[in-house]
Amino acid sequence: MKFDYGKDGIEISLDPKWNTTIFLPSERKPIENPIIKIKDAINNPIGCLPLKDIINNKSNLEKVCIVSSDATRPVPSNLILEALIDELNAYGIEDNQITILIAIGLHRASYEDELERILGKNLKNRIKVVDHQANDKDSLIYIGKLTDKDPILINRHYFTADLKILTGYVEPHFFFGFSGGRKSIVPGILGTETIQANHSAEKINSKYARFGIYKENPLHDHAIEISNIVGVDFIVNVCINKQHEIVQITAGDLIEAHEKLIKYQKRHIFREIKEPYDIVICGNGGYPLDLNLYQAVKSMAIGEMAVKKSGTIIAVNECVDGIGIAQDKFKELIYSGMTPIEIHKKILNKEIVVPDQWEIQILARILMKAEIFIISKLNEDEIGNIGLKYAKTVEEAIKICLKKYGPDASILILPNGPLVLPLLKISDINK
Repeated sequence: MKFDYGKDGIEISLDPKWNTTIFLPSERKPIENPIIKIKDAINNPIGCLPLKDIINNKSNLEKVCIVSSDATRPVPSNLILEALIDELNAYGIEDNQITILIAIGLHRASYEDELERILGKNLKNRIKVVDHQANDKDSLIYIGKLTDKDPILINRHYFTADLKILTGYVEPHFFFGFSGGRKSIVPGILGTETIQANHSAEKINSKYARFGIYKENPLHDHAIEISNIVGVDFIVNVCINKQHEIVQITAGDLIEAHEKLIKYQKRHIFREIKEPYDIVICGNGGYPLDLNLYQAVKSMAIGEMAVKKSGTIIAVNECVDGIGIAQDKFKELIYSGMTPIEIHKKILNKEIVVPDQWEIQILARILMKAEIFIISKLNEDEIGNIGLKYAKTVEEAIKICLKKYGPDASILILPNGPLVLPLLKISDINK
């Protein structure tokens, strides 16, 4: 069978004697003429005035900021941006008034070829593009504190713009509930201190900080408060299929347009299981989501949803960027020699407070439940020393597991990342 892995995928040979279940996402046809349909959505928004009217109601509009997803996201941003900038031009906004801000968060900077993929060849040479830099004080502006006293440091290009637009895509997220909407701001274009406050150990430890849950999710609530303070005039969000093609589009109000796509995804993505599995084989959905080991933790969290206590997760991610170019603290912690229990306890006790602690916190939590085999382009000495296990192939890892659990061990295969997710009880997800 074919498994999403890097740009090309990999083939996995399954023995018919194995007790295997495979969950495939439902086939969702791409929208025809997506640029035209995106323009239709912009002109028929949900929960707010059309973008043209919003612009007409602003006096002395000089600067427009459009926030776009970074290279680790498979959203076809080039189509969204082309449609959006065509509309802005039609409303009298000139190219030189527009800045596209790449929502890097704490990820690495964009490569040139990645910027071309995000913007398309035409826009890359036309419109000013800026990578957000969470640690660059000169590019940030401090605008006050939240009700819980957390400071708000926001990208200066965005906050000083007269028209603020977010773009992105909506799919289940392993601790934010769902991506899209407010997530373009939090963590996309915030300063490190504010990102760390949103992604705090306490919030990540909440039972509501999980795939598909957002209404009682403390990270979501915190992000909405920040978004309301910094301001959002308009959003354009989409859903995509396994080929990364657009299948749904909404535009308009930050909350209402986003929630419409959340409801759509709930109907299509979650698959109920009757009991946990001995072995869960899962990935992140291929390139660009499986660029590095840091991002691969998300795939392990998918496995966590379906694996038995003391079972095995086989995480299949190409990791061509290694551990993660911008994740020094994550790398330091996976080579710390501590046990997952020690790491988890130290993070909750605030003995470890570093950028990217949330990723190691979640990894430690999963390792406390199940063993994890890494199938990637990483060498064995590159996966750290906190308990991750190495195998050259999926088949090799399965055979090791079958010796442990017996030939009838139950195996669940999830070859397409978060496009289909297992749940013991569908009622666990907000209605």
